[in-house]
Amino acid sequence: MTDISSELGQRRNRQLRKAVYQNRALSRAGFSERLFALLFTGLVYPQIWEDPEVDMQAMDLVEGHRVVTIASGGCNVLAYLTRSPAQIDAVDLNTAHIALNRLKLAAVMHLPAQADLFRFFGEAGTRTNSAAYDRFLAPQLDAATRNYWEKRTLRGRRRIETFDRNFYRTGLLGVFIAAGHRAAKFYGVDPARMLASADLGSQRRFFRDELAPIFDKRLMRLVLSRKSSLFGLGIPPAQYDSLITSGDGTMASVLKARLEKLACDFPLKDNYFAWQAFAQRYPTPGEGALPAYLDKDNYAALKANIGRVAVHHINFTELLAKKPAASVDRYVLLDAQDWMSDAQLNALWTEISRTAAPGARVIFRTAAAESVLPGRISDALLSQWNYAHDESRRHHARDRSAIYGGFHLYEKAA
Repeated sequence: MTDISSELGQRRNRQLRKAVYQNRALSRAGFSERLFALLFTGLVYPQIWEDPEVDMQAMDLVEGHRVVTIASGGCNVLAYLTRSPAQIDAVDLNTAHIALNRLKLAAVMHLPAQADLFRFFGEAGTRTNSAAYDRFLAPQLDAATRNYWEKRTLRGRRRIETFDRNFYRTGLLGVFIAAGHRAAKFYGVDPARMLASADLGSQRRFFRDELAPIFDKRLMRLVLSRKSSLFGLGIPPAQYDSLITSGDGTMASVLKARLEKLACDFPLKDNYFAWQAFAQRYPTPGEGALPAYLDKDNYAALKANIGRVAVHHINFTELLAKKPAASVDRYVLLDAQDWMSDAQLNALWTEISRTAAPGARVIFRTAAAESVLPGRISDALLSQWNYAHDESRRHHARDRSAIYGGFHLYEKAA
């Protein structure tokens, strides 16, 4: 019997490879691209690393809007639900991200209470989470999602058992953050000591005196000069090249500047991204802000709206091609365009422009500071959109995740 889900996964992996591959397989650059594509077929983002609060402000997201977004870790999708949009279509080519999004939707719908949802996705070391999965979630999941979470690792454990420990230390992002902690400790610095900072002034001093000097170490600069060093951030080789243009020509300087924003521009109590970076966990209730979907004040809205999400194992352009004209109000592209060729960008924006309702907005992030669109998509497409330059800069400054060089907002021209 043919395994349809396996064939679909293979097709999506081919699409991922098509998006990443830009050089010959036997070239050094080609080998790097293929290694990234292989790693990217597994779990990359246990949580999304874009700030949904900024997204919702930039989109001016309100009740009744129809949204299409890249799913990634799913925190954004659930955050948007708190604004009661009419429909959210979440797309992704990564099988692990699809499984994570479907697990989160099932958890909101079927776990008994908000405290159970928080234990599952907000706490580290809750050993009963896999039992909660077996009792409340597994019977509600589709076969492909169950197969993903119940597959055994090389250690003989089911994947779902990572939620009994610390899920946020898994995936490429979790491994990257853990590697950063090990590197800092090699130089005698424990990043978790950042949490002892009482205010922005002490946060800045800890960064200046303890963290910043690490980026000037010869070994650190050598490691970061390799494109594979940033695979854990989900940054493919082509995006690495774009990212490095925003500094002095070295990746160490770029990451130092991005970490400085994360560490110094927002009070710790307001920034759960900093908690993940420095403590490898979320704050407990009362310690600091939480992702919107884990905030108990949003639970009622989340439950009421959870049926408005559809998760699709497909790419953005393909999904839009199936939609009627003028049927989408808001588009969230994350940083996906940094990966795209000119032909892929033009195909995407052809469908965005066709499906955009009056007043539609598109938001995305870039590794470098500038928008990727001018000079790459046709003038006929670009002329249909107004770029909100000043507003984009303000939203970028407010983005607590801090890793990107630019935030961009386009609005459909009248």
